Amino acid sequence: MQKPEPFVKPDTVFSVTDAAALLKGVVETAFPCIRIRGELSQITRASSGHMYMTIKDAGAAISAIIWRGTPLNFKLEDGLEVIITGRLTTYPARSNYQIIVNEIEMAGVGAILKMLEARKQKLAAEGLFDAARKKPLPKLPRRVGVVTSPTGAAFQDIQNRLRERFPVHVILYPATVQGTTAAAEVAAGIEYFNRAKNVDVIIVARGGGALEDLLPFSEEIVVRAAAASQIPLISGVGHEPDWMLIDFAADFRAPTPTGAAETVVPTKLSLIQDLDNLWHRLSGNFTTRLANARSRMENISIKSPHQMLMERAQRLDDIGRSMDVIIGSKLLAANQNLQMVSAFPNILTARMAYLNQSVSHLGQMLNSLSYKNVLARGFAIVRDSDHNIISSAAADANPASIEFADGVVQIH
Repeated sequence: MQKPEPFVKPDTVFSVTDAAALLKGVVETAFPCIRIRGELSQITRASSGHMYMTIKDAGAAISAIIWRGTPLNFKLEDGLEVIITGRLTTYPARSNYQIIVNEIEMAGVGAILKMLEARKQKLAAEGLFDAARKKPLPKLPRRVGVVTSPTGAAFQDIQNRLRERFPVHVILYPATVQGTTAAAEVAAGIEYFNRAKNVDVIIVARGGGALEDLLPFSEEIVVRAAAASQIPLISGVGHEPDWMLIDFAADFRAPTPTGAAETVVPTKLSLIQDLDNLWHRLSGNFTTRLANARSRMENISIKSPHQMLMERAQRLDDIGRSMDVIIGSKLLAANQNLQMVSAFPNILTARMAYLNQSVSHLGQMLNSLSYKNVLARGFAIVRDSDHNIISSAAADANPASIEFADGVVQIH
């Protein structure tokens, strides 16, 4: 790049304001439009709605401003690699230069896919994509809610296909499907249907487009709204190869908006065929059951009333004989028990006599073994002062009492 020639005379003296204004004019004239690639950092949004940030690389950093109302196709995040288009200018109050951003885009598909993959892993870790969260789609919905642009081809395709297959009542929640407000409007549409509970199934749809244009359907606010929906939700965004993060959170992913309409309702012809098949199965089953019942009826042999009466009389005779046997055995057992009870007094008398004889015998044995009989024959018992018996002269004890058969003599 050729170095420009100086146009300020060395002996010219400027005021600070004049010098700043001159520098501002030079910069803005030299760089009316410039494209810069770098990494975003220090992103802040002022209360005025303007956004301030820094775009940097390994060697330098430049301040950048996005005025309120500047269209954005994706959410800005620190560390995101982008290409910004704008004009360079200066800010005399702080003596720095900055770029006023008119357009901003991601720096290639690789950067977008890297961001989406990181966001996908984060949301998957929270369980938003779990298969257990998926809800079954209604077989024949009466009302279908659609969240999409009212002027886009996607809504027309959905209406046409529903009308062709199986007309149902369609309720549209109008939402922009591209730009900075798209994600918030789509999420608001999903939440509206869940609050109103006026539809049986929800379709979130958008036609095809560049990857950057489809990014609103991968914003966290949209994915979380889809995962939290209590009403079954179908994602029909883009074309077959396009996969947005809402596809993983939805209960069913359709390749296109038209495919979403085909998924939500069956065709009239398929319903008629299903009904015909059901009728044939029911008819065949009924015919088979009727034939089986007729066969069973034919195999039944009806007996005459007299024969049936005689059989019942025979059964009564059998029961009577059985009762006689049972009652006879019961009476015999009762008679035996009665005889045993009547013999009980004789048994008791014999037992008492035996016990009296035993007591008398024991009394005689006790009397014969008593030491009193020995004393009656002239013997005596000598005891010491502790009432111990003195049995020999060698005991060397002083007798204290002598017991005879008729009493005790104390020795002092």
